[in-house]
Amino acid sequence: MVDIEKIIQDSIDVKSLIINDKRLVEKIRKAADVCILSLRNGGKIHFCGNGGSAADAQHLAAELSGRFYYDRPPLNAEALHVNSSYLTAVANDYSYDVVYSRMLQCSAKEGDVLWGITTSGNSSNILKAVEVAKSMGVKVIGMTGETGGKMAEVCDVLLNVPSKCTPRIQESHIMIGHIICEIIESTIFPR
Repeated sequence: MVDIEKIIQDSIDVKSLIINDKRLVEKIRKAADVCILSLRNGGKIHFCGNGGSAADAQHLAAELSGRFYYDRPPLNAEALHVNSSYLTAVANDYSYDVVYSRMLQCSAKEGDVLWGITTSGNSSNILKAVEVAKSMGVKVIGMTGETGGKMAEVCDVLLNVPSKCTPRIQESHIMIGHIICEIIESTIFPR
């Protein structure tokens, strides 16, 4: 039988580790600053992930391009997987490994930000996107699990949640993403 209380407590425990990790809290602020600088200079935030991380990517892009807490002008943010015809054509004609990197080649410019979300830190299509982003002068924010995987070596800002459990990592990713969206919104459009 599933222990509901234990699952909730496990989620709380991961968030307690985050709040008590001053270095990680500072990296959350730094990630927001990277996005703010890009957006203020006419840049765009590109999000990518697979599965649940793709859903998180789309969710966070919508928080910025739509609104978060209050009405304000839209911010330039998009999840790279939302064009299903493009995604399936490139995956079929080339490889799923290049679906995000190829899109970046036509939609990103120097000064933009790529926000890659992968709980393992080892998703090959995210890593390929990071490689292309770095070659184009695009800053990279990575959200991963505990070790950071291969992403640990290639991100400008790595937000690695202190857990090895995919659902707990994803719950924390959306929390961190919401915090960053709030910082961005309140800084660019103060009330």
